[in-house]
Amino acid sequence: MKLKLLPKFILSLAVMGALLTVAISFFSYENSKNYLEDMYAQRVVTGSRSIADMLDAEDVKTIISEGGEQSEAYARVVSLLETLKEDGNITYLSLTIPDEDSVTFYIDICLPDMGDDPDDQIPYGSDILYTDAAVDEKDLENYEIVWEYYERGEQMTEPFVTDNDYGYNYTTVALIYDEDGAPIAEIQYILDMGDVRRHLNSFLMTMLAIALGIVALAMLGYILFVRRVVTTPIGKLAAFTKEITESGRFKNQRISVATGDEIEDLGNSFNVMLRELENYIANLSRVTAEKERIGAELDIAAHIQASMLPCIFPAFPDREEFEVFATMNPAKEVGGDFYDFFMVDPTHIAVVMADVSGKGVPAALFMVIGKTLIKDHTLPDRDLGEVFTRVNDLLCEANSEGLFITAFEGVLDLATGELDFVNAGHEMPFLCKKGGSYEPYKIRPGFVLAGMEGMRYRGGSMTLDVGDRLFQYTDGVTEAMNADGELYGMKRLGGVLNRCRDLAPAKLLPEIKADIDRFVGDAPQFDDITMLCLEYKAKA
Repeated sequence: MKLKLLPKFILSLAVMGALLTVAISFFSYENSKNYLEDMYAQRVVTGSRSIADMLDAEDVKTIISEGGEQSEAYARVVSLLETLKEDGNITYLSLTIPDEDSVTFYIDICLPDMGDDPDDQIPYGSDILYTDAAVDEKDLENYEIVWEYYERGEQMTEPFVTDNDYGYNYTTVALIYDEDGAPIAEIQYILDMGDVRRHLNSFLMTMLAIALGIVALAMLGYILFVRRVVTTPIGKLAAFTKEITESGRFKNQRISVATGDEIEDLGNSFNVMLRELENYIANLSRVTAEKERIGAELDIAAHIQASMLPCIFPAFPDREEFEVFATMNPAKEVGGDFYDFFMVDPTHIAVVMADVSGKGVPAALFMVIGKTLIKDHTLPDRDLGEVFTRVNDLLCEANSEGLFITAFEGVLDLATGELDFVNAGHEMPFLCKKGGSYEPYKIRPGFVLAGMEGMRYRGGSMTLDVGDRLFQYTDGVTEAMNADGELYGMKRLGGVLNRCRDLAPAKLLPEIKADIDRFVGDAPQFDDITMLCLEYKAKA
């Protein structure tokens, strides 16, 4: 399913807005969290040291000595610590002395008004092992660190942060020194950070809500803006394009988009394209009509050309002395190849095979001239060399296009079997003696017709026996090319002739054409393919 531009934009903007909201909220949260944690850490360290400094070393010595809980010093310090605990909202405040594996409590302040449970108050002089006091390995490690600080006589510079069964707390200790600077006890100061955590969580949710609201309002305003100046004009263009595409009506179709930006330029360009399309369609209609007219005329020309070549077989059903068959397959609508056969007199038959240079209509028109001149000048008892000499001169006079013709003509005497021939640059024919095989008959090719005025042509002759055949063709046969660029060639032509040598001319030529088609495959036909076969069957 296709998603339109505006929903895509809204979706992408929503994702970006959500990411931005989360980023802003968590950035603010982290800043606030770091600030508060640093502030409370400083408060714990400073507060514990201030309390330690308030206590008189002699009072502390009295408290930690035997019976110290009964002394005035004990009551005085307890009162002070209770006041400080309440005023400072300190969670746990104690006077202790650590050693290597335990800590001894001498004062543990308990204020029920602050939510302290009297049952949890640690009695005076209680010595508690670290392993009993710690809730986990990390807590145990902290007790040991406190002992190391005490043993070295150093103050802690930052609190322990614990998050366990006792809650989320900041814990620190501040040493109390005697007059010699040796530690004699310490103040254990613990501040519950649960409220701070809840405040931070509430702050995060508030920031998320505020940021989400601001982003949502900004998104809404921006979406309305984009819809007005971007998606609506583009949608108008898209609808207009779809309408004219589906209707197929392009003439006088225009669109107006007044946005004053690139979208308006796009609409103007689209209008220019429509005008060009109108002109193109008009020209295309004219060209199509002209092409159809030319196509129709070419069909007529092809029909006329085909009708000019002998195409009714058997050609001479009342003559038993010979059999002749020919075919022509043009590469275009009309071709430049031509063949002909006709009776010169009652005992002589002439066969002609020719190929005009070039393709299409000019070659076809020149073919008509050449065919007509050859037939008109082929007369009884006239030397074929003289025929081609005269035809060459006439063709040179009417050859403004610079075309030329390769041609072969033979005249068979049906009484004697003598075949007079003349060749003007054409392919050598194949001759098949009765009971033998087809072999190329080597003859001098001579010069092409219409190539040069004043040329003299010489004929030749051979004798055919009853049962002999003459096969003639144009170069479109041997130069037929397959998709790999290979030529059909004389060798393959001779092979198929001999495989089919027992076939009559009317069946032989279709077999050769079928073999050419198999060789060529899907490759296009580049030249006309014309063939003729004459069999001498009986003497007149």
